[in-house]
Amino acid sequence: MITVSWLIALPAIAAIVLLLLPLGQKIAGYLALLVSLAVAGAVIGFIYRYEPLGGLQFGDNIAWINPLGVRWHVALNGVSLAMVAVTALVTCCAIGYGMWARRERSHASFALLLLTEAFLIIVFTAQDLVVFYIGFEGMLIPLLVLLAAWGGKGRKAAMVQVIAYTAMGTLLMLLAIAWLGFTAPGGPNFDMVAAIGRGNDWVFAAFAFALAIKSPLFPFHGWVLPAYRESSAEVAAVLSGVASKAGGFAFLAILVPLFPEQSAKYAWVFITLGAIGFLYGAFLAFRQPDGRGVVAYSSIAQMSFIILGIFLLNDRGATGATFQMVNHALVSAALFLLAGWLETQAGSGSFKHLGGLARSRPVLATTALILGMAALAVPGSSVFASEFLILLGAYENYWWLGAIITLGIVLAAMYMLRWVSAVLHEREGDFVGTHNPPDLHRGALLCIVPLALCLLGLSIAPAQFTDRVNATTTAMINAAAKEAGR
Repeated sequence: MITVSWLIALPAIAAIVLLLLPLGQKIAGYLALLVSLAVAGAVIGFIYRYEPLGGLQFGDNIAWINPLGVRWHVALNGVSLAMVAVTALVTCCAIGYGMWARRERSHASFALLLLTEAFLIIVFTAQDLVVFYIGFEGMLIPLLVLLAAWGGKGRKAAMVQVIAYTAMGTLLMLLAIAWLGFTAPGGPNFDMVAAIGRGNDWVFAAFAFALAIKSPLFPFHGWVLPAYRESSAEVAAVLSGVASKAGGFAFLAILVPLFPEQSAKYAWVFITLGAIGFLYGAFLAFRQPDGRGVVAYSSIAQMSFIILGIFLLNDRGATGATFQMVNHALVSAALFLLAGWLETQAGSGSFKHLGGLARSRPVLATTALILGMAALAVPGSSVFASEFLILLGAYENYWWLGAIITLGIVLAAMYMLRWVSAVLHEREGDFVGTHNPPDLHRGALLCIVPLALCLLGLSIAPAQFTDRVNATTTAMINAAAKEAGR
């Protein structure tokens, strides 16, 4: 029987093979794509067989580092299944885009993308704190190498900023994990269930600081714009689409269940920062001069919105936040791939050089409009459903918070309308007139379409998603909600 461990081992082994064997560019690309598709196929099987009320499923729980009480314990619940599924899809699309872009030393770039996928699956399935830390810290290593080796002119400065922001947070979290594990009754024990309710304010703060940086939550977002701008398009898609979700996921699946008292006590801090970040990111997204800048700051806004939804500590907020993590992963990954294609074809991603691309390019215009409308959260879209759930959760607790969120949603519509207009309908830019880029087609289109189709599917049947995660999200926030008197 295929378990979660197989999902982790397959891309990790394939990554080692790609790094060690002198494979040609095409063979390396097809092997990486085949492996990523195999992982996606296995995840589809998990989705089909998953029982929403069945607790942890498809897992492995075996002794690993006996002297320290560390166990290799990985398994899926409703929320982790959703995040593993979107990770598998985004990885497939990123590798496909890398094949189309024909990166230099592509075998190494594909290997690093697969390694990132393996670490991300560890993050989303870990039930042991040491295993979680390995995934949480490990995923950054291949992403930093991808940024340093295939990034833009400012990649070195961007890499330094990422390291500077994340190093302190992850070190503090490691100390907190060590404290929880070594002070466990009966000897060292890093199982997450054994850690529930045993933390104090300082241990809670150490976890929260690390997760806020990775998410990113305002005001710990300084690394985002340089990293997203300087990364290659497929790496930016993985960074924004799924790597940033590791922080949001851990807030919901680890921080709140492990520290229910502190989560209730300090929920107002995260609600306040989330509301500020939602408005701040939306305002700055509207002012950006290029497509990547818009998507980068919109990611700050949306991740702040997601964390706000989690700390509402009610069912609607938690389910809406989970749904929004998946929706934003699909939208931001697709937009970064589209932005990368525009830069490749038109020579620049700056709005002043673009414009008028809708003319004679129906496929590009249709694709951009679909993604723009999804990001706009038009009624009937899956993004609308997830945002509406968070909005209802906010009104359930605080009417004034609902009003603030409504303002942020309006601002999101403004910056996405500006993006669509600047790319498709404004006066034709000089680069467009000089280079006359073709319509979106072939490889690049095939990498974006699956993401758009998933958004369409979730829009048609959002209950198919929410019904699979409701039981899990309710269990995750239940103790903290009781502490908060919900």
